[in-house]
Amino acid sequence: MFDKTLTASAVVASLRDGMTIGIGGWGPRRKPMVLVREMLRSDLKELTIVAYGGPDVGMLCAAGKVRRLYYGFVSLDAIPVEPWFRRAREAGGIEAHELDEGLLQWGLRAAAMRVPFLPTRVGLATDVLKVNPDFRTVQSPYADGEVLLAMPALNLDVALIHVDRADRLGNVQTIGPDPYFDEQFARAAQRTFVSCEELSDRLDLSYSADARFNVIERSYITGVVPARFGAHPTSNPPSYGWDMEHLKTYTALATEAGGWERYVSEFIAAPEAGYVERVGGAARLAALPPPVF
Repeated sequence: MFDKTLTASAVVASLRDGMTIGIGGWGPRRKPMVLVREMLRSDLKELTIVAYGGPDVGMLCAAGKVRRLYYGFVSLDAIPVEPWFRRAREAGGIEAHELDEGLLQWGLRAAAMRVPFLPTRVGLATDVLKVNPDFRTVQSPYADGEVLLAMPALNLDVALIHVDRADRLGNVQTIGPDPYFDEQFARAAQRTFVSCEELSDRLDLSYSADARFNVIERSYITGVVPARFGAHPTSNPPSYGWDMEHLKTYTALATEAGGWERYVSEFIAAPEAGYVERVGGAARLAALPPPVF
């Protein structure tokens, strides 16, 4: 049996400076934070990040690992703008490509389809073209002659996502109410690594009730990292909600001199094996209520 099980450190050891890395999830929801924290412990730099951003993007910006960023937003929801991203953006420390949420998804779809762009009306007559001067328009070759924005493919070297269940073959299941665009991240990437709450030898996908959660074929999955509470401090419903107390502490440190260094010292610097205990223990995390909208 082909075993795709890896450690987080092995995944990050396979990454290189300057790569384009897509991070699944949505704001403070189901982010592969166990992999992000391992990136923070590494020497990686000059990265291009593609994401519907949350603390993943903020932390990587705070650590100085991001050169270029393609994003639809970078938010903690209840805290509208991710503060560490905001600091990097206002200081001009990153090359920012601000996109409509749909355009980001369209760019991932183009990459997944292995075409150089996809045409769309989204972004026309807006500042999207002004803040992305490299974007181009195309004219329909048919009788309508319509001018459309040509959203370029967002080709990824690597995608990182978090799922509820996985097996050693690379089958994955997301059982939460919204898969977001994780499937598109995986299809847009040359390699995809997933962290998972539960790992088994073989998932039973023979029943439709279970098979419907399997939205990404295992052929797209390069490696699987078992990591209970691996999305913390973001949410992973229905298992656990976001840790707003932790996120408020993290946010407040953005206003303090040496705040990032303090956060790293308290939560990142030590090995991942002790992370759950450092943030209150498994019982506390399992009791975090999923947000209701």
